[in-house]
Amino acid sequence: MKSLDKILVAIDFSDSSDKAFNTALFMARKFSARLILVHVINEPVDLRGFYVPHISFDKLEEEIKAGAEKMMDHFCRTHLKGFDNYESLIVPGIPYQEILAVAEDRQVGMIVLGTHGRAGLDHVLFGSTAEKVVRKASLPVLTVRLSED
Repeated sequence: MKSLDKILVAIDFSDSSDKAFNTALFMARKFSARLILVHVINEPVDLRGFYVPHISFDKLEEEIKAGAEKMMDHFCRTHLKGFDNYESLIVPGIPYQEILAVAEDRQVGMIVLGTHGRAGLDHVLFGSTAEKVVRKASLPVLTVRLSED
């Protein structure tokens, strides 16, 4: 097992990722690890070739990225007071693929993800980024379930 000197946490600004973040921050403090926060922007549906008035896809992608960067900056300012050993990344792509790519590139020791714990039809319809990361990762993955209390 790799050392826990770097911990990656995926952030989608949901309650579930907040809970995962709190766990990851606790672990980063406990093990004096670098915390890597990653937000993946799902690539927009490609509608080129269809008539969609007044939309510039390049402009749309820029605006989505700028909005995500603003949200991440606010998240870091409010959630990481007194903790400086971190970096935040905004990357476009398919979430589970990008989470795994960043983990490999940064040589992290563990990935921490939030999960809603969906089952049955919800799981089939919506899929699970956490499940795909767990199945394909070559390193430990900690999933933190949002309790329904």
